[in-house]
Amino acid sequence: MASGFFALFDDIALLMDDMATMSKVATKKTAGILGDDLAVNAQKASGFASSRELPVIWAITKGSFINKVIILPLAFLLSAFAPWLIVPILMVGGVYLAYEGAEKIHEYFAHRGEEREPLESMEVKSKEEILADEKEKIKSAVITDFILSIEIIIIALSAVATQPLSIQIGAVTFVAFVATVGVYGLVALLVRMDDFGYKLIAINGGESKLGEFFVLALPKVIKSLTVIGTIAMLLVAGGIFVHNWHALHEILHFMPALLADFVVGAIIGAIAVVVVKIVGSIKQ
Repeated sequence: MASGFFALFDDIALLMDDMATMSKVATKKTAGILGDDLAVNAQKASGFASSRELPVIWAITKGSFINKVIILPLAFLLSAFAPWLIVPILMVGGVYLAYEGAEKIHEYFAHRGEEREPLESMEVKSKEEILADEKEKIKSAVITDFILSIEIIIIALSAVATQPLSIQIGAVTFVAFVATVGVYGLVALLVRMDDFGYKLIAINGGESKLGEFFVLALPKVIKSLTVIGTIAMLLVAGGIFVHNWHALHEILHFMPALLADFVVGAIIGAIAVVVVKIVGSIKQ
């Protein structure tokens, strides 16, 4: 009886060891997309009132956990019974990400030359309107997280596809957990950078070079993340098509990989923006 118990314990330890090894492999495989995920979500989680930043990030994080709970079992089922559906699903998600990135670029250039209204003429929004805008931004962030989560989980799954199902479940679930806790933990640290700076200044009697650095750096970091996040969405979208469309990959093989991904993402995004604008004008 005792020997049977220890044999079972040894099997569990061996399984955990294999799972840890495969988790490392899957995490390395998804490192690039996790970096893009951080840039995109940091951009999505910024631009809120200081008092609302952490509640908004927590709301997006909860949405991200729900996304993973939905995607993980579906990914395992698709891998087992309908692997041919995975690529089309990835491409649909790629079109959405490309549209998001291209639409931001379009909005920037479309309104670049417009004069801003004087501050005194700006309409003051009510609390209800502010919360409605916040809810809409959270919804957009969760949808984008859903698309990126699909990409992360599918890439992680492909890295351990030859392993037993138990190893696949453990390794891919670990990557999904890191993609949520790790990414949004870093996002929370980034958007609270200025508060940390102010506390350093207060602790040091009103003077702190490091505190001032954090306070002054935050707007620049957020602005940079907006640009990085937009580029990341186009790179991820383009990468989905380049890596899963063999003919396209052959045509663009002369380009550096990142440039090819960006060009394809930008073209697909531009087409998506035009289609959405046409459909919108027809509906009006």
